[in-house]
Amino acid sequence: MSMVFTKRSAPYPTDCTFTPEDWNVLAQYWYPVARSEEVTDKPLALKLLDVELVVYRANSKPVVARDLCIHRGTPLSMGWVENDHIVCPYHGFSYASDGQCVSIPAHPGAKISPRLCLTVFPAVERYGLIWTTLTGEEEKIPPLPAWENEGYISFLAPVVDINGSAGRQVEGFLDVAHFAWVHTDTFADRNNAFVPSYKVTRTDGGLHTDYLSTVSNYPKGMKDPSPAGFKWLREYDIYSPLAARLIVHFPDDKLLWILNAASPISARKTRLFCPIAQNFDKELSIEDACAFNLKIFNEDREMVENQKPEELPLDLQAEAHIMADKTSIAYRKLLKEMGLGKHYTS
Repeated sequence: MSMVFTKRSAPYPTDCTFTPEDWNVLAQYWYPVARSEEVTDKPLALKLLDVELVVYRANSKPVVARDLCIHRGTPLSMGWVENDHIVCPYHGFSYASDGQCVSIPAHPGAKISPRLCLTVFPAVERYGLIWTTLTGEEEKIPPLPAWENEGYISFLAPVVDINGSAGRQVEGFLDVAHFAWVHTDTFADRNNAFVPSYKVTRTDGGLHTDYLSTVSNYPKGMKDPSPAGFKWLREYDIYSPLAARLIVHFPDDKLLWILNAASPISARKTRLFCPIAQNFDKELSIEDACAFNLKIFNEDREMVENQKPEELPLDLQAEAHIMADKTSIAYRKLLKEMGLGKHYTS
């Protein structure tokens, strides 16, 4: 029996927390949904933009599909994978990795209609993460060339669930004025709150900012070996709508790369994935590095979860701004140009 794969897109979900306009814009882009190591032949239930997904491996490759058997609406995440086919636990329907139904146990000899096909989404494995898109086609995943560079050590920071919007989270990652107030227990100093002037430029993928300051990136309690008067360069690149990359320049050409990839579970629930790579201290304790980054993430999470309004206002008159907010202002303008609503809710 020949199988024909029919490409499908997710419909606007029932009880969606996004407006249809915002959802249609956001669904075109790629987001991480899981760590590679947690995706096995045991189906995993996840959610992206209010769409229920099932993620698993078939032939060692990741598969992302709607978590819905099209026979009687049972979540396939309740089932199992057998011979690289996902099996529905209700009536035993089996589906191949292209979504096509290949077995109906109640009628083993019957011809199976090509219409018996799951909605399967593109899946890419990169930076230790599984990425997907709900309606997009062209692969658009933020670049992190340091991840596969032999001169770097790479690791995934702990995944953080945030009861707040992804837009607020990304903007917080880009905010340079909050260091001295939010991160005083990790790396910053309230006696060094000054934000020097900086520029924001447009790029093909979004925005770029070079921020030069005396704020050290060494953890609190560690002796700062940087020379007196050393200026720390932080390069920010925004890959719209919800990813941003930071390169921190340490003394002696040491580089730290951080990819902030926010996955919008719903309008006010975000799962943060963060691949990190650095070309120094290659014998560092990954456990200690993860603990340090988790502490920073939780400092930021507390702010995001308590901001009002919960949405990221794209109307620039809705909140006050200062000179230090250049990147935030440019980011909000960018999202608005993409077609997201005045009161963006992701």
